[in-house]
Amino acid sequence: MDLALFDFDHTITDRDTFSAFLKANIPPRRLRWGGLLLAPLVFGYYRLKVVPAHVLRAAVVRVGLSGLERQAFAEAAERYARDTLPGFVRPQALERIRWHLQRGDTVVVVSASIDLYLRRWCRQHGVALICSQLGHRRGRFTGRYRGHDCCGEHKARRVLKRYRLADYGAVHAYGDSAEDHAMLALAHHRTYRWQPMAA
Repeated sequence: MDLALFDFDHTITDRDTFSAFLKANIPPRRLRWGGLLLAPLVFGYYRLKVVPAHVLRAAVVRVGLSGLERQAFAEAAERYARDTLPGFVRPQALERIRWHLQRGDTVVVVSASIDLYLRRWCRQHGVALICSQLGHRRGRFTGRYRGHDCCGEHKARRVLKRYRLADYGAVHAYGDSAEDHAMLALAHHRTYRWQPMAA
């Protein structure tokens, strides 16, 4: 039995599901003033490439979600996972996940996206989940993560904390960005943007 590790956004899916979810569910007024407040970071990430993705995500969580009611978002996340995510999933990725499952492999989604909607999707497809979790207190979001944003070295650390790699015949990893490099480095078989990488 092997271990298969899959990034989610832009690997299993063809887009950033985290941004799409927040844009659809953050109140419009907050979305407008938050967009103005975060414009320099957005410009630095998309245009100048000097702002790391995890810095932008943390700022979006802080500005966009602080104080909002968690239960309403959890219900929206269930609908998003059921109705919207299936349209974002790459057929190639789903086929590869099913291939691993049919072999009896342990399949894990390892993502910087959030548990609110990923948990339902992973449960539906019979795969395990390691991901970012939003902090909350007394039913409202704190605007921070519980623990670390699950990206970069934190992906690899969390995989190693949960799984003993020596227990598996081989490790497969699938990713698409620099945030996946540490996870890919754990694997015997590496796929980057759906192309094989040298081990």
